[in-house]
Amino acid sequence: MGNYISKIFGTSPVGPIQQHMDTCYKCAKELIVFFELVLSEDWDQVELARTRIVNLEHKADDLKKQLRAQLPKSLFMPVPRQDLLELLLVQDHIANLVRDVSGLVLGRRMIIPEVMQKDFLSFVSRNVDAAEKARKSIRELDELYETGFRGAEAELVTALVQELDQIEDDTDAMQAKIRAELFAIENDLPPIDVIFLYRIIELTGGIGDMAERIGRRLEVLLSH
Repeated sequence: MGNYISKIFGTSPVGPIQQHMDTCYKCAKELIVFFELVLSEDWDQVELARTRIVNLEHKADDLKKQLRAQLPKSLFMPVPRQDLLELLLVQDHIANLVRDVSGLVLGRRMIIPEVMQKDFLSFVSRNVDAAEKARKSIRELDELYETGFRGAEAELVTALVQELDQIEDDTDAMQAKIRAELFAIENDLPPIDVIFLYRIIELTGGIGDMAERIGRRLEVLLSH
C-alpha cells in the first residue's frame, strides 16, 4: 500500500531542495574566507579556497540535476512542479555567482584597493547573511509542505521573507557606498582593473539579490 501511495503522490521534494540550499549557502560562506585571503595576497591559500568553492558548486549542480530528474510529476503536490523548479534554479544561482566571482578574482589575482577593503569585506559578509536567511526560510519548507502552505508556519516564512527584504536593502546601500569609493580613486588605477573591480562588486551583490529572489519564490508558493 505504501509503495502504491508513493507512486500516486510522489516522494516529497522538500528534503532535496533543502540539501541543495544548504550546499549553496556553504558555497557562499566560503567567499568570506576567500576574500580575507585575497586581502592578505596569500595566493596559494586563495587557490585552495577557490577549490573548495568549485567543489561545493559542483555538488550543488549535481543535486540540482538529480532533483530535476526525480521531482514528481504527480498532480497531487500542494504546489505546481514548475514553481519548485524555479525555486531550485534561483538557489543554484547563488553557488554559480560565488564560483564566477572567485574565478575572476583568482584568475586575475585581483587586489582590492586598501580604501575599499573594510567596507568590501562587510559587503561580502552581508550578502552571505542574505544567503543564510534564505537557507533558514527554505528549512521551513518541510512544515509548509505538510500543512499545504497554510497556517502559522506560513506566517513564520512570511516574516523571514520580510527580513530578507531588509538585508537586501542593506546590501544595495553597501554596494552603492563601495562603488562610490571606487569611483573616487578610479583615475589612480589601471582602467582594466577598474572595470573588473566594478564587475566583482556587481557579482557579489548578486548573491543578496538571489537570496531576496528566493523570498519572492516562497511568496509565490504561499499564494497557492
